[in-house]
Amino acid sequence: MPLSPVRRRVAVVGTGAVVGGGHLPALRAHAGRTELVAAVDVDRGRLDAFRASAGERVAAFTSVSAMLDAVRPDLVLIGTPPSLHREQTVAALKAGAWVLCEKPLCLSLAEYDEIAAAEEASGAYASVVLQHRYGSGAVHARGLIASGELGAPLVAHCQTTWHRDAAYYAVPWRGRWATEGGGPTMGHGIHQYDLLLHLLGEWAEVRAMAARLVHDTESEDVSTALVRFANGALATVVNSVLSPDEVSRVRVDCADATVELTHLYGHGNDDWSYTPAPHVPAGRAAAWRTPAHDVPSSHTAQLGALLDAYDTGTRPPGSGRQARGTLEFAAALYKAAFTGRPVRAGEIVPGDPFHTAMHGGHPDWAPGERA
Repeated sequence: MPLSPVRRRVAVVGTGAVVGGGHLPALRAHAGRTELVAAVDVDRGRLDAFRASAGERVAAFTSVSAMLDAVRPDLVLIGTPPSLHREQTVAALKAGAWVLCEKPLCLSLAEYDEIAAAEEASGAYASVVLQHRYGSGAVHARGLIASGELGAPLVAHCQTTWHRDAAYYAVPWRGRWATEGGGPTMGHGIHQYDLLLHLLGEWAEVRAMAARLVHDTESEDVSTALVRFANGALATVVNSVLSPDEVSRVRVDCADATVELTHLYGHGNDDWSYTPAPHVPAGRAAAWRTPAHDVPSSHTAQLGALLDAYDTGTRPPGSGRQARGTLEFAAALYKAAFTGRPVRAGEIVPGDPFHTAMHGGHPDWAPGERA
């Protein structure tokens, strides 16, 4: 008889909306491969409410260290405010647990270096939740682009135009450098430009602008960027929380076709379209149709990919170079916007102020000022 799959013992840190609405359904979808054994939250009332929905046998803790000592989980899912991510991720790695942490994984490249060192010392891995890479539509599009089937990538557009009101920013940690790491560049648009990087590969140069036009925040509420990729393609990136008509869009114009994704907070196969160039035969274009199986982008899809990696003992997607590359792009966008100069891939290294913080040592930044 076939062996039963190994069930990984899982703990969640933070029991708010993203854990209850994203991670808990993912765990239930992978119930044959996971067992939720513990939950951590400093708010005892919220913790008890989560346990009531997740199952009373889930052990409750108000301290991450106490949970790690008592439970020794295989995998820790982190859904706390961003300023806590680095400390909690490093603690879990040191305890030998793998980590799947909400975005951003940490607030700077310097913090990422601490996580990488903890990975190296422990042999465990930390992945960041950027679930838009994992839907079947994204897998299909990346395969077509990477294989050259659509021709050389030439022009791209990445758009996160969302809307957040004053009540949203009344939550104390939002819109502040020390607790969120930035504005929509870090907290909102990161999903879409991570997918753009996934589709197009290494970027070479960024030029950018940022502004604070509406909200009473420390960080920006809109940013724009021009990006040159290593393959020569040029792209625009827009990150906004000022847009009443909300949409998320990634479009890549290749020599033989345009591939476009239009959605809001998650995509399925039907959200992707392919438009062939006039010279492309109909039969060739027909082969670009979306996959037979429709796997929506979701925490469920990403957790499945991580569990596959755990089973084979290999680095999971969304960790290592992938996770650092997306964070480096954010740092480069901020540096380009703050300094008014182009930023090249690889230039933000230890000693650069933008390696330590996304504001580059100028938390009192204001639009139009140069760092």
